[in-house]
Amino acid sequence: MASIGIIANPASGKDIRRLVSHATVIDNNEKINIVERIVLGAQALGVEKVYVMPDSYNMGYRVEDKLNSCNELRCEINVINMMRFDGMEDTVKAADYMEKNDDIKCIIILGGDGTNRAAAKSIKNTPIITISTGTNNVYPTMLEGTVAGIAAAAVASDRFDAGRYVLKDKRIEIYKDDNLIDIALIDAVISKDVFIGSRAIWNIDSIEKIFVTRAHPASIGFSSLVGCKKIIYPEDDFGAYVDINSGREKIKAPVAAGVVEPVSVSEPVILGFGDEYEFTANDRGTIALDGEREIEFKKDQKLVFKITREGPYHVDVIKVLETAQENNFFTIEN
Repeated sequence: MASIGIIANPASGKDIRRLVSHATVIDNNEKINIVERIVLGAQALGVEKVYVMPDSYNMGYRVEDKLNSCNELRCEINVINMMRFDGMEDTVKAADYMEKNDDIKCIIILGGDGTNRAAAKSIKNTPIITISTGTNNVYPTMLEGTVAGIAAAAVASDRFDAGRYVLKDKRIEIYKDDNLIDIALIDAVISKDVFIGSRAIWNIDSIEKIFVTRAHPASIGFSSLVGCKKIIYPEDDFGAYVDINSGREKIKAPVAAGVVEPVSVSEPVILGFGDEYEFTANDRGTIALDGEREIEFKKDQKLVFKITREGPYHVDVIKVLETAQENNFFTIEN
């Protein structure tokens, strides 16, 4: 039985960065609409069961009720029975459930970089499709829900060579005393801010160093500060780091939606997969992972940063649909 999972973060796109930028707001009603279209697209191409993360807005149940009332629901919707924390822990736990459920062949994630990072803590082998509904959206893409559902159905069918449309992504790994303490999918930012507080980081003046797995001037966020100096693609077997606010040369980069600021940025230093960067703190501070402060450190504390290709398997939606078309996936048999 073809099954997929859906993780829709009700908190994505609602952090304090909305107050200091001009970012698009996707409310939970629109997320419900997107999930509805995912379900309709997926069931039309053979998905028989959809697992949904529970949340405070009851998006899974609302989708089920609405599609039933319209007499359009043909597949089974299963809202996962798990303890809710109404925080990042829900995404981590739901992703872990879906990763360990052998019936689930593809997971669709609605959120920003932070939501996908949380899911990537648990997802190792199940291919994911990402839909941008967050503040920082370098990792996920703007994607129509119907198309995402169809693509997930093609992945879940197990009829095609996944090597044609799936890429194993990079990640930044942070170690303390040789123990892996956290990860980031796009960027890790060392900041002078001493408290995690509201988590979201937006003050450029507080930043000391940025590590990235990918970088491009077309991105919004801190990775664009590297991207305006050097482009690093997801396929490249390396990442990089730069120093911020420490040199003479300045660039202009889109650090947030509608915010293009001049920032002092050093030349990028390449970090290959075998390289390590050891950071020794001169004072207290925090590390933001994919836009959100997660790690506090003390003076003289040592942390090690590595770039690896141990991220999740990410589906290229265009390529999987092209592969499906070439193999008559959309043809109705008589």
